[in-house]
Amino acid sequence: MSNIAVIGAGITGITTAYALLQRGYRVTVYDRDRYAAMQTSFANGGQLSASNAEVWNQTSTILKGLKWMFRRDAPLLVNPKPDWHKLSWMAEFCSNIPRYEANTVQTVKLALAAREHLHAWAEAENIVFDHEKRGILHVYTNAKGYDHATRVNRLLTEAGLDRRAVTPEEMREIEPALQDDFVGGYFTPSDSTGDIHKYTRGLADACLRLGAEFRFDTEVQELSHGPGGVAVFHTHGGRGNLSVVRNAGPKEQEVARTEHDGVVVCAGMQSRKLAADVGDRVNIYPVKGYSVTIPLDDQVSIDACPWVSLLDDDAKIVTSRLGEDRMRIAGTAEFNGANRDIRSDRVEPLVAWCRRFFPDVDTEHVIPWAGLRPMMPGMLPRVGSGRKSGVFYNTGHGHLGWTLSPATAELVAERIAASLPVTQARQAEAG
Repeated sequence: MSNIAVIGAGITGITTAYALLQRGYRVTVYDRDRYAAMQTSFANGGQLSASNAEVWNQTSTILKGLKWMFRRDAPLLVNPKPDWHKLSWMAEFCSNIPRYEANTVQTVKLALAAREHLHAWAEAENIVFDHEKRGILHVYTNAKGYDHATRVNRLLTEAGLDRRAVTPEEMREIEPALQDDFVGGYFTPSDSTGDIHKYTRGLADACLRLGAEFRFDTEVQELSHGPGGVAVFHTHGGRGNLSVVRNAGPKEQEVARTEHDGVVVCAGMQSRKLAADVGDRVNIYPVKGYSVTIPLDDQVSIDACPWVSLLDDDAKIVTSRLGEDRMRIAGTAEFNGANRDIRSDRVEPLVAWCRRFFPDVDTEHVIPWAGLRPMMPGMLPRVGSGRKSGVFYNTGHGHLGWTLSPATAELVAERIAASLPVTQARQAEAG
């Protein structure tokens, strides 16, 4: 009977746990928070967007970062303070520029594969998550941005995505709430939106029903590989051997040790440290993103708010309609280390964008949020085996965690099944 630990109860951890449970594994999920989906999977932009799968590894991205470095409201903001991890990550980011096209095509293919699983799982487990299948409309206010989108569209089409150019008149037919002037747009009818927090929590409930053990309020301190599998050292909430004591001193802390046949690291920015514990290099950097949730408390706001999801490529801002009474606006990328502060000068552009394009929506009671996207330098997630047996990864999805995670969860579950097969007795029990 194979017992697999999953570190992290965000969208990648929960989808991984579900994929493993479907294959008959015994699964233990560790998370430092009290509930699933309380970090980066709490309030993202809400898009399930194969159309936003273009990777960022371009010279133009670097030039924009330099240009905007001292503009506090910039869509892309880099803290100029020297930091070795940030500098090494950016050097590796630059080294991936030659792979821009190949990585973009691969990301789109992952996103398309993920759709089938995500929709099927939601239907099978009766997950209600404000899902809107109205497509995603990319909008452009200048010819330069539109021309770049046309070049990107070649890559998206090569990967199998149906995304078509639309005129300003067609854009208003697709979304009548649009009021500003645009030079054109691109529409992907097969993309959709929803509430990532509701989806993740719903799938976590399904995992619980299928027999998963959740250890919440549990901080994983260290991983250790041995001949019998992988040991997880953790504080609080654990039921392992509590005889191991670390950090002895005035604030002595008791650490539990629990053995597992294998482990899947889905721990966001913490994945880098845990990978190092078992001899792997997973160069994840936390890239902060912001969102605001706007309650639609009056009929005027409800009528003025778009139902079709929008992506303003120039401003790097996305919108999603979350049911009748909420609108989510998200965007920006901030390279500032493990900083979770919610800065008003980073939130204000999101509110200003709403006021510009949807002036009748009441923005008096916006709810701001910030999350740290765990991002790999090549913009593709780390999925698969580590150097040592029983160690696996499904992490580093960046801004496309929800869009990609059902597919990557299936990939890592298949890899585990190949190297740590479930016993026949366990398979019979699961069946």
